[in-house]
Amino acid sequence: MGPLERDLSDAMIEVGGLGKHFGGRAVLLNVDLLVPKGRVLAIIGPSGSGKSTLLRCINLLTVPDSGTIRVGQQVLRFDGRATTLPGDRQLAEFRARTGMVFQHFNLFAHMSVIENVLEGPLTVLRMPRAQARERAMGLLEKVGLADRATSAPERLSGGQKQRVAIARALAMQPQVMLFDEATSALDPELVGEVLAVIESLAAEGMTMILVTHEIGFARDVADEIVFMRDGQVAERGRAAELIDHPREAATASFLARFHRHTSPTTS
Repeated sequence: MGPLERDLSDAMIEVGGLGKHFGGRAVLLNVDLLVPKGRVLAIIGPSGSGKSTLLRCINLLTVPDSGTIRVGQQVLRFDGRATTLPGDRQLAEFRARTGMVFQHFNLFAHMSVIENVLEGPLTVLRMPRAQARERAMGLLEKVGLADRATSAPERLSGGQKQRVAIARALAMQPQVMLFDEATSALDPELVGEVLAVIESLAAEGMTMILVTHEIGFARDVADEIVFMRDGQVAERGRAAELIDHPREAATASFLARFHRHTSPTTS
């Protein structure tokens, strides 16, 4: 039993036996995950290993073929046949509880920054406008963009857009946050400002799953790391231990390219 199973009673996210096929090709094979409340799990691995599909399944943007997903107290089971998803409103509320930030920002171009953050609370949560606006401004302050509240997204840098996307997800008062390569579309000089926001969320105790290629960041911020390969969990462990001393050859091979640039070779 791996380290993620130890806190089963306190798990905020639980994934069991998750499977997904596209066109007869297995993308996820019997994936199990547990993320305790207030913990950060980083998922690493080569392109095509199923990392993003796994996040999309947890948020029900992609419907799994098999397995179970639990976020908080809500459990969904999939058997590849007559899986019943929640109704549209309940599904929107479920996705709101599992806030997701994508590689690309997906902001509404015709709305200002604050209108982007307000949209979900007003339309999904039915929050009074004054309350929603107060919360939105507080979140923009949190991500360092209160002074850009009335700006159009096109006037923002990539890093600023991603910080607005984080504020927009947080405005839905999620129980957990999912980040799918949130910095991969950014110029290198803008990566740090987004990672700083994610790190602050970790320090505040937000339960998070990060799919990331920022290995040094994952080592420092995540409690545990999962290495995925060919749609399966190939290795899992405490962050520093897995990064510095991987047990599996595939993990070591994947990490070697990063170690060459970030630290001396270890035995």
